[in-house]
Amino acid sequence: MRSRPLVPAPAKAAAVRRGRFAAAFGPRFFVLLAAGVVLVGPAWLDPRALWVLAAWNLLVGAVWVADLRRIPGEGEVEITRSWKTPPALRVHAPVWIEVQNRGQVPVRVDAVDDVPLALREDVIPLTLDIAPGATARVEYDIDPADRGDVMLGGVSLRVRSQWAVAERWLTAPATQTVRVYPDMEGARRETMYLLRSRQVALEKRRARIPALGRDFESLRDYQPGDDPRDICWTVTARRGRPVTKVYQPERSQAVWILVDGGRLLRARVGNRTKLDGMVNAALALGEVASGAGDRVGLVTYGRRIHQRIAPARGPQHLRVMLEALATVPAERSEADHTAAAAAVMTAQKQRALVVWLTDLAETAGTPDVVEHAAGLSARHVVLFAITREPEWTTVAAAAPANEDAMFRMVAVQEMLDRRETLLKGLRQRGVLVLEMAPGAPAAMLIDQYLSVKDRNLI
Repeated sequence: MRSRPLVPAPAKAAAVRRGRFAAAFGPRFFVLLAAGVVLVGPAWLDPRALWVLAAWNLLVGAVWVADLRRIPGEGEVEITRSWKTPPALRVHAPVWIEVQNRGQVPVRVDAVDDVPLALREDVIPLTLDIAPGATARVEYDIDPADRGDVMLGGVSLRVRSQWAVAERWLTAPATQTVRVYPDMEGARRETMYLLRSRQVALEKRRARIPALGRDFESLRDYQPGDDPRDICWTVTARRGRPVTKVYQPERSQAVWILVDGGRLLRARVGNRTKLDGMVNAALALGEVASGAGDRVGLVTYGRRIHQRIAPARGPQHLRVMLEALATVPAERSEADHTAAAAAVMTAQKQRALVVWLTDLAETAGTPDVVEHAAGLSARHVVLFAITREPEWTTVAAAAPANEDAMFRMVAVQEMLDRRETLLKGLRQRGVLVLEMAPGAPAAMLIDQYLSVKDRNLI
């Protein structure tokens, strides 16, 4: 199946009348009417001035009709909304509005694009001056606040000629649905420096420990400190000097990423939800793991399983993951962790790395997600990743200034103690636990993944 393009397709539409009587009076119409007011004074002295005033008003009305007939109407104005880059979460991006004037006179067009709040918080009027038979373009920015599919409405137009006596109200039904993706570039920037530094450290470690990994990579001369068990005796006999094998971490292993879309992930950290940070981290991890030769699978879930994508690698597979992550909803109810764990256990029989992106509720009992993560660790390597709560640590460490602050501090300390008890229990049952900083979850998650690969835990 052919995938949809990341950049939305241009939306074109011819303008049509807005309402039954889509015309109005321009600013100069009222100026001309006001000019006739000077005849009101003489009318007190000579009633014939009223006839002059009436004639003037009729003349202004005739000019209004003549101007209205000159202004392009239905089908003579065409709108095109185009995009330069894919809409991404909290990334400023330009949108172009192009207006074509098929009329016979130059016009001024005031346009308002029906952009939902998910893309832009305020409404910005756009003004274009267009010659006859020409096209003009204006640009505005969007700053998407939510991922997923967003519908844009039509473009409302107010068209008037150079006379500015009359104006037409038109609308171009350029409705379209666009998909807001995770911040792909931001996730790459977060991990680029980490990958470079890890690569340098890995090369240094390989020089000291040639037996790193279990996949054969190359041969080199034996050096003091090398494991004698890695000596290749056939090549040694042929060359007449000791030659040792060099290994690398195993490739083509399965990595499953579970993304929790339940109520706990609706909490906001800055201008994003926790779920947005987890989605960015999942996307960055998928890209790094696929580039490292591993097969990446994905499960997104809430009250039900939203997406289950079997492990694979390559650009097309990453594109499928991107589309799935872009539409993960933040639900108001508790997520079904049992179904998520069962989906992995059913699909993955061999040992794999399971990265579970979720959060904990500090309740009196043991949360379901903790029990299921521990259960998965009997067959797989489980990396349990949650978001750290820096505000709690600050409140718990601060000296209370009054009685309310003291009760707040005690409550936070109790939640932190409960959280640490749950995480300690997971570690004791063989689960790898990662508390990620809210600002850079992707970098910390990838660092942990590379550590798992270096240690050959899968």
